[in-house]
Order: sequence, then structure tokens, then C-alpha cells
Amino acid sequence: MAFRNEDDKKAYWKENLTLLAKLLVVWFIVSFGAGILFADALNSVQFFGFKLGFWFAQQGSIYVFVALIFVYMAKMNAMDKRYGVDEE
Repeated sequence: MAFRNEDDKKAYWKENLTLLAKLLVVWFIVSFGAGILFADALNSVQFFGFKLGFWFAQQGSIYVFVALIFVYMAKMNAMDKRYGVDEE
């Protein structure tokens, strides 16, 4: 389960950090942006009987966070296979 060479190791970690940065930006936009910054604008939309800004602040950001965990898991499994460091 070791990297084939040092270049693969560096490329793997660069790709991993890039993926993490992208997912953290999505998480920030949803939790802080939709839940706080844009809540007033989103509150004009109803979602399951609640104002959308309120829903994102209370529930939506949690659902997005859990979804991001599964996205990260799938992307990392694919990346592990591509670089030959998967567990199987």
C-alpha cells in the first residue's frame, strides 16, 4: 500500500488537498452563506412550510455536510485506486 514513486505521492496529496479545499468552500457557502449572509433573500422562498434561509440554517447545512462526507469518500476511493494505494 505504498506509493510507486515520490511524484505519485506528491500528486496524490496535492489532489487530496485540492478536493478538500473545494468541499470546504461548498460547506462554507452553504452553512455561512445560505444560513446567514443570504438568509433574508432566501426567506422569500418556502421549503416544506419553512422559510428557506431558516431551513438552511437549521437543517440544510447539516444535510449538505453529510452529503459532502459521502462525496469525499467516493472521490478518495477513486483516487486511491488511481494511485494504487487502495485497501483492496
